[in-house]
Amino acid sequence: MPFPFVLPTTSSFSFSSSFTCESHPSLALNASTHRGVVKDSLKKHKRLPPPSQGPNLPSILSNVNTYLPYLLAIDAGLSNKTVSGEEVSVVLTSTPSIEWRPTLSDHAVPGKEIARVKVQSLEYELFFILSTLGYTHTLLARSSLHPLYVTSGAPLGTQERTTAITTATKHLLDAASVHDYIARRAEGLTTAPPCADITQSTARAMSLLALAEATLLAVLKDDPYPAVVAQDRNDNDREWMYKAAEIPKVRAHLFARLCLAAADHAAQASSLCQSIGRGGSKLNEGLLRYLEDFRKTSRAKACRFFGIDAELSRQTGNALGWLRCGLQELGIEPKETKKGLSLGRLKKDWSERREDKKVERGTNWGADAGKLEETRVIEMLDAKWTKINDTMLTQVITPPGTLLATLPSGRDMHTIKPYQLPELGRESLEAMRAPPDRSDDFEDGQLSSDDETVVATPVGAFPGTQDEYRSASARSYY
Repeated sequence: MPFPFVLPTTSSFSFSSSFTCESHPSLALNASTHRGVVKDSLKKHKRLPPPSQGPNLPSILSNVNTYLPYLLAIDAGLSNKTVSGEEVSVVLTSTPSIEWRPTLSDHAVPGKEIARVKVQSLEYELFFILSTLGYTHTLLARSSLHPLYVTSGAPLGTQERTTAITTATKHLLDAASVHDYIARRAEGLTTAPPCADITQSTARAMSLLALAEATLLAVLKDDPYPAVVAQDRNDNDREWMYKAAEIPKVRAHLFARLCLAAADHAAQASSLCQSIGRGGSKLNEGLLRYLEDFRKTSRAKACRFFGIDAELSRQTGNALGWLRCGLQELGIEPKETKKGLSLGRLKKDWSERREDKKVERGTNWGADAGKLEETRVIEMLDAKWTKINDTMLTQVITPPGTLLATLPSGRDMHTIKPYQLPELGRESLEAMRAPPDRSDDFEDGQLSSDDETVVATPVGAFPGTQDEYRSASARSYY
């Protein structure tokens, strides 16, 4: 958590080949220049190793935010709208042809990279750029939260933990605003989008997902149990004895309703994604599975907090019943129903070790939407409360079906604010009234972000003499 998006890549494009601006002749050149920076930064980011991609995200965010005002100025100029109080007049001279490689669409051939799609509208270029901006905000939220789940170093303090969660929440709400703007803008389009990544349903689903993730972070900020479980598995932890976590009764009930609201948002997002057509417009299974796991995890968290609320009232039977509800939502059977060795339990233990390694390496961690972490918390509380109930209270455990029928409605914590489009300043517009100082076709001869080929030096060859070893064959020399 949050979802590990992959940033899309794009080809080179010269705005002067398709647009002219009489009022600001240098607008097309400046737009092409900043778009080239975005293209190069996305290409370099894709080739970085996973541990190095997180520190590179702020530069991606800066480059996209710098390019957006120029793209929006051209879009406004096509409709003769004003930008910062100045009239901008842009004329379409030929149909643009831009290529993007989507990352959310399903693979036509398993194991093979998704083919690039051709965009012949400035509107879909804007959608791809805004989607990239939203993905970047989500990935920045992941980078902020990563230290919370690492168990190889010293555990974070309370202030550091709060700062990390607050920063991640801000990025997720920004991502929700961006995707919400795309969804609202796509409502008036009559043409079919080139891929599933930029459809109106996908944008709405991604907005709901970001809102759901931000809602769960509001719970995580004051939820001590995940930190207790992580601290228990941390070999560097020196606090071998600590006070048991306590949550006031009212806040436990509030957190449960927040989790139910997050589950409702995830269910809506999952429904929107599954409604997208089959074939080339289908979204990949990894995203659909994450949305379903997120819904289950959110409902399991709600059941856990209802259990905490019951345990604080010394209703241990109901508390254990709520924990059984949480395990049922996660699709996991309670431990006492297992007799001897269990293949499912061995598989679960193996999955836990694999997820821990992903967290330490920083590669695709959290793809289960926090399902593993919540399972650990519920099983810890179940073992503790079962021992108390067996030795002291001896209350009958309430059946899960009876408790699930009493679930209340969810309660929202955040609202999606309207996305504020960036706008070029008057000084920048005045500077672009001058004619361009160079041509805008300097990128035509360059390779796109995914077509670049690297000619390796043959084994045993002297550096700089690889051209002498080339032949008509494309085979490598080994």
